[in-house]
Amino acid sequence: MTNTVLVTGTSSGIGLATAVAAARAGWRVVATMRDTSRSGALVEAAKAAGVADLIDVRALDVTDAAATCVDDVVAEYGRLDAVINNAGAGHVGTLEQESIDDIRGVFEVNFFGVLNVTKAALPHLRAAQGRLITITSVGGVVGQPFNEAYCGAKFAVEGFMESLSPLAAAHGVRVTVVEPGAVASEFVANVGFDPAQLEAAGPYAPQLRSYLERTRNAFDGAQTSEDAAASIVDVLTAEKPAFRVQTSDAARTFSGTKLSDLDGSVVQSLTAGWVS
Repeated sequence: MTNTVLVTGTSSGIGLATAVAAARAGWRVVATMRDTSRSGALVEAAKAAGVADLIDVRALDVTDAAATCVDDVVAEYGRLDAVINNAGAGHVGTLEQESIDDIRGVFEVNFFGVLNVTKAALPHLRAAQGRLITITSVGGVVGQPFNEAYCGAKFAVEGFMESLSPLAAAHGVRVTVVEPGAVASEFVANVGFDPAQLEAAGPYAPQLRSYLERTRNAFDGAQTSEDAAASIVDVLTAEKPAFRVQTSDAARTFSGTKLSDLDGSVVQSLTAGWVS
């Protein structure tokens, strides 16, 4: 029997590459996205990989209740063996220059969207003794200037999943968070940064300029979406996956900075250099 995995945010980037890679590994992939009119790139990639028959594209906005989509998948395929929470949105800004509603919107997609899908899927994952995989970020471990809202949401996801993991494991569900570093994907282009913000940043303009220059340099050597997807599929297929997985050596080094920094001084010194 073919195992079934639901992947969110598959119209581009890591989600698209993960859907194709999971299908190549023999999984039935329910590839979801908010707007299925954007499925062309995924469909073409699936055809090129010879796995179009294993990919089922469906509409799912993670900020809405996900139960209908999940229940329909189980009704059609008989079970749900894994979920990969990938959908998310980048964001650049700082608190003094933003509204609280702006920040709520970042949490709605990156945190509550994950919870919506997870809550709907958990009963079925328990029944299948399945996998719950959530794509977070090194930004879920190391707080970064001008990423307060995004990192805050990813920190929340990591804390939530770390807390949920032992309880889920007691019922046969393995929980993993996957932390990419810089990945060359449309996610970078979709962070919602308006260049006009640089002019409107007031006292923070010099720091924002420095941050943007550092970030451009970081993404020059970014990992490909396909490389990141390979790490995710390794988690999907591993007999005993770890709770926390990074997708590259750079991500391991960066996350390790925080995880061994008991008083926070190393991280503060590192990120201060980004805005000076």
